[in-house]
Amino acid sequence: MDSDAKKTALRLIPYGLYVLTVDGDSVAAGTINWVSQMSFDPPLLALGVKQDTRSLANLSSGGRAALSFLGTGQGDLAFAFFGDAPVEASEFVTKNRRVPFERTPSGGIVLTEAPAWADLTVRETVAIGDHAVVVAEVTDVGLRVDAPEALTLKELGLNYGG
Repeated sequence: MDSDAKKTALRLIPYGLYVLTVDGDSVAAGTINWVSQMSFDPPLLALGVKQDTRSLANLSSGGRAALSFLGTGQGDLAFAFFGDAPVEASEFVTKNRRVPFERTPSGGIVLTEAPAWADLTVRETVAIGDHAVVVAEVTDVGLRVDAPEALTLKELGLNYGG
């Protein structure tokens, strides 16, 4: 297979940006972009989660997961969670800023600045490749904006695929 053609073709798949939080023995939070809805009933998402992350370790041990959907113009939030972010009180402490969060009614952790969020229950994990595919059921959602628009990799001039 031609590696340049593969990269070009696979980068035609549009990607939004999200912050996945998983509350287990510790709280893990990280920016992810490989997310796709894969079922209406029940509402299921497929998440690509990097194998060597605390997020995947927490998911694998039954941690409570939530997804914060980032909106257009929130690139700073996406970049803030490219590395580990410890928790102090009700904020993540990133290298550039403090990011407030709140708990969903069922206890998930979501960013207060995100225009939308989803509580997730992991149904299955397939660990093949450098990212695991996590199948998660959406158990609750919240909207803070009437007509949110997704932050995308294209908006930030980034590529993560191919």
